[in-house]
Amino acid sequence: MTRPNFLFIITDQHRADYLGCAGHPVLKTPHIDQLAATGTRFEQFHIATPVCMPNRASLLTGRYPSVHGLRQNGEHLTYRANTFVDVLAANGYSTASIGKSHVQPMTQHPAEQRVDPAALGLIRDAWKDDAGDYGHETPERHEGPHKYEMPLPYYGYRQIELVGNHGDLADAHYLHWLRAHSPKADEWRDRKNQLPHDYKCPQAFRTPIPEELYSTAFIRDKAIAYLEEMKGSSQPFFAFVSFPDPHHPFTPPGRYWDMYKPQDFEVRLPWESHRNPTPPMRFLREQQQSGQRNALGQEAFVAEPDEICEAMALTCGMIAMIDDAVGALVSHLKASGLYENTVIIFNSDHGDYLGDFGLLLKGAMPLRSINRVPFIWSDPSRRTPVVSQALASTVDLAPTILARADAKPYHGIQGKSLLANMQGSPVLRDQLLIEHQDAFKRYGMARYPMIRTLVTPEWRYSVWRSENWGELYDVRNDPDEARNLWDEPEFNHVRLELGERLAQEMLEQVDQSPHARRRA
Repeated sequence: MTRPNFLFIITDQHRADYLGCAGHPVLKTPHIDQLAATGTRFEQFHIATPVCMPNRASLLTGRYPSVHGLRQNGEHLTYRANTFVDVLAANGYSTASIGKSHVQPMTQHPAEQRVDPAALGLIRDAWKDDAGDYGHETPERHEGPHKYEMPLPYYGYRQIELVGNHGDLADAHYLHWLRAHSPKADEWRDRKNQLPHDYKCPQAFRTPIPEELYSTAFIRDKAIAYLEEMKGSSQPFFAFVSFPDPHHPFTPPGRYWDMYKPQDFEVRLPWESHRNPTPPMRFLREQQQSGQRNALGQEAFVAEPDEICEAMALTCGMIAMIDDAVGALVSHLKASGLYENTVIIFNSDHGDYLGDFGLLLKGAMPLRSINRVPFIWSDPSRRTPVVSQALASTVDLAPTILARADAKPYHGIQGKSLLANMQGSPVLRDQLLIEHQDAFKRYGMARYPMIRTLVTPEWRYSVWRSENWGELYDVRNDPDEARNLWDEPEFNHVRLELGERLAQEMLEQVDQSPHARRRA
């Protein structure tokens, strides 16, 4: 039996409905749509957590953040963790990561101090320090005149071309490449030199970086070079091709900047469409109304309608450039004879509010626009269109890829194989867990948010730590999640049932690794 190749394409901060094949009324994504036309598109694919680093670690390990240990941005995935890429490599696969990795910190910002250092003794933490070096993705490692060589293998990858940060400020190996291609690289990356525009959105920057030198083009070209390298090889491959877009800042280059017009978009769910906003939502609204919002950082904020429409248009421009890159990758697979034995996967790490209830960017509010992302699986064994309604999760990716590669998973994987759903099976599970542990205090809360969410075909139920409120939405009759039923007495029985189901699901997902060696 010939083992398949895998081309795994992933975007950053890309909600599920921003694809042509998902019904977006404006955005055109013909190449990604073609993947859906030759494979299975999951309508109900959810992240394990709506945060970049923990969810990427869940993708690699098939385990929830509370188990693999990278619980929030700014931590790292320990080298002790096995990944499905390790398994593929052990089974003879060539493995490459091209683009954003982000399972180690990629900024120089210090973490928020949660514990009073004066209250700690000589032994400061529950775990002994890990002697490993977890600074390989930070900017200072890549500032020198020569390309920084990553330690290999890197979480199972034997080759790596790294992109850190986002948009016009992308760095790491890409920045070294950009500087080698143009003496204007640093000038282009200085926001003072952005091209003129009249957009009001505070996260919109019109980069002078040419299309052919933008990070999306770098990743496309490095991926094509890897595919060309594998063309004559008898060794199967796994290529992880990771685009930092359409994550903010919104910086589509060249023709992609004005490919879509803000006036072609509308804010379908303005602030007023939510009947009873949660306290965090009200806090952000009050910040906007008092002129105290933080619109230039990483946190969600309430935006004006024209700002949101501009963000929508620029997001679509960034996605359009990725779509063109997907087309180039698939064309190269076909031209090189690799297409007939390559599984092509399209996914993202979390979504963006993009105007839902006036919100922009991302945050702890567990709306569907954050929790649902695209997932398409185009398999050479069955290039026919299927749309699955099965409840699926990021933790399912590792066991699914290993099952398709006919490789045995390690003990402790928490996800389930989706292969039966590719063949039309409608059911995978009747409920799904989403975790969230924040890295900062937000929304006027006394403690940093910690949330557990249970998703079923009928309900979304979210519990916030130490709060006397929660969230309950009837997603069949209220798919926009615009009416919180938590405090409505006629739904008390639903709250009780879902609370017990959430507790059972959390018990089910405790760590089972390592396997016991003795009874006692």
